[in-house]
Amino acid sequence: MANWIPLWLHKLSSPPVFYRFAGTLRPWAIALALVLGLVALYGGLVLAPPDYQQGDDYRIIFIHVPCAWMGLFIYGVMGVAAFIALVWRIKLAEVVAMASAPIGAAFTFITLVTGSLWGIRMWGTWWTWDARLTSELVLLFLYLGVIALYHSFEDRRQGARTAAFLALIGVVNLPIVHFSVVWWNTLHQGSTIKLLGPSTIAPSMVWPLLTMVVATKLYYVASLCSRVRADLLSLEAGKDWVRQIAENEVRG
Repeated sequence: MANWIPLWLHKLSSPPVFYRFAGTLRPWAIALALVLGLVALYGGLVLAPPDYQQGDDYRIIFIHVPCAWMGLFIYGVMGVAAFIALVWRIKLAEVVAMASAPIGAAFTFITLVTGSLWGIRMWGTWWTWDARLTSELVLLFLYLGVIALYHSFEDRRQGARTAAFLALIGVVNLPIVHFSVVWWNTLHQGSTIKLLGPSTIAPSMVWPLLTMVVATKLYYVASLCSRVRADLLSLEAGKDWVRQIAENEVRG
């Protein structure tokens, strides 16, 4: 088993192998994401009862919270991929890290927008320099910085390695975002769902929220597969396996 895992990972890191694997995985991931997303929206917007304090305004939680979690999750994935790319110089890790950045930036942007919409209803203001909001904005800037740095180099692999350094530095912000409501006195409410201990949210609200969390992760997988496949074709242009794909498409 100890020898099998590295061999499996080594094979999967091969561009043509991952290209085929991602092509198989992508349609299943996007189909499941669509189904679970619709189920989660129906459960959250229709079946879940109004909140006793916020009424129906709280329902934005079913978009806001999953997107916020995804912003952190994707940056974590990007950081791990960046570390692997810098240490072992694996091309696929570079591609995964850079392909993750636009997706994570989109989720973080949606988090900030939905948070502002929620804030104007609950706090009476679109924005406040709250610790959670400020650290979330820093997260968006980190994503945008990685994207900009990557595209500032003509040599894409050099750009990916340089942007990977920024991605690793930005990992420091992840615990700040997560624990900001604990470390500082903020307007932002604390966690309502806890892995250890009782949650402070009704079960009828929990299952749509967690279903949407799974749906967003599956969407990330599908989107990542699409981006990585496109980037691999571009980076590996001229290789035999890419030419074979092009020939098969012409014949088909």
